[in-house]
Amino acid sequence: MKFVLLPLILIMLSTASVEAVEPDELLEDPHLEARARALSIDIRCLVCQNQSIDDSDADLAKDLRKLVRKKLKEGTSDEDIRKYLVARYGEFVLLRPRIKSDTYILWFGPVIILLAGIIGIFIFFLRHSKNNSIQPSLILSEDEEKRISELTNNRG
Repeated sequence: MKFVLLPLILIMLSTASVEAVEPDELLEDPHLEARARALSIDIRCLVCQNQSIDDSDADLAKDLRKLVRKKLKEGTSDEDIRKYLVARYGEFVLLRPRIKSDTYILWFGPVIILLAGIIGIFIFFLRHSKNNSIQPSLILSEDEEKRISELTNNRG
């Protein structure tokens, strides 16, 4: 069994991410192409939704890659290209949404929930330990001592 799993694991580890950029899309200027690839990695494919346009084979992703390269050739800045895409498709087009009032819950919600859970667990164990540490009084009243004495004297 070990000998079957080992080759499979090695194959899985050796596979590189497949990029969908076709040769006819590549720019001649290596600097512009590097910028295009950097932008493409951060832009979501609106068809696939969990892939960047750099990784997607969808027609819309191909169109967006061409649009990004066209804007770069025109001299548009990376930030202006992002703004253009957000204006056209909404904030969802970015794989990493910006931190602003509309996206606070996306960025900080998980941290707040985690902290609330940790505080809740801490309070639970704190209360639980207090309840277990309270022991009933071991001091007997005079009536209880008399009753015990009577019971032990009657037996003997």
